[in-house]
Amino acid sequence: MNRKLRCVIVDDEPLARELVKSYVERTPSLTLVGSYESSADAFPVVSAGEADIVFLDINMPMLDGIEFAGLIPKSTRIVYITAYDRYAVDGFRVNALDYLMKPVSYSEFMRAVGKAVEWFSISGSCQPTDRSGLTVKADYRLVRIRLDSVVYIEVRKDHVIFFRSDSEPVKSGMSMRELEEMLPADMFMRVHRSFIVNLRRVEIVERGRIVFGKTYIPVSDTRRDEFLDRLAKI
Repeated sequence: MNRKLRCVIVDDEPLARELVKSYVERTPSLTLVGSYESSADAFPVVSAGEADIVFLDINMPMLDGIEFAGLIPKSTRIVYITAYDRYAVDGFRVNALDYLMKPVSYSEFMRAVGKAVEWFSISGSCQPTDRSGLTVKADYRLVRIRLDSVVYIEVRKDHVIFFRSDSEPVKSGMSMRELEEMLPADMFMRVHRSFIVNLRRVEIVERGRIVFGKTYIPVSDTRRDEFLDRLAKI
């Protein structure tokens, strides 16, 4: 990864905030976007997508770190910095990249930065390699998926799930729109706001639904004619 990661610091304790700021400024792979004493002050910058990482205290007045994490873009990674270890479980429930205890040493800080660099270096999240397959980011791994093995793809909140004929489902953090742009249009079709199907895998259509074994995929009324037309040409 060539670019620096954009950082925001949010902590209502001035000394803790200045310590993390000094760490960011001495780390070549990072650049500081802003340092704030409250989540409310930081929200306009972070919500606009101007930060890759937020170094975030949890125990703050009005809007705490857990609540704040639920309001910002999913692509922004959280590193919690707090004095309260009882918050650790809650931190990982909102998909924090790391969790550091105050006072934070530079070595611990760099461990978290290393995780961030690794995450952003392989996110993009989905890259087509050729017409036979694509590579997706799943957790902290890159997984190669053969396109002809994909039966259908479902979107759930902030991720998509590839359901395959030959192996376990794969979950990856990306939007349906991003995925649509990367799949061969002559092979895949979005038939519903939550589903893309492999047209070559469709064998049964019943009562406006696609049947894959015990799974029923709805076809939207607005997409039904196009779906039946494309299916007839496969």
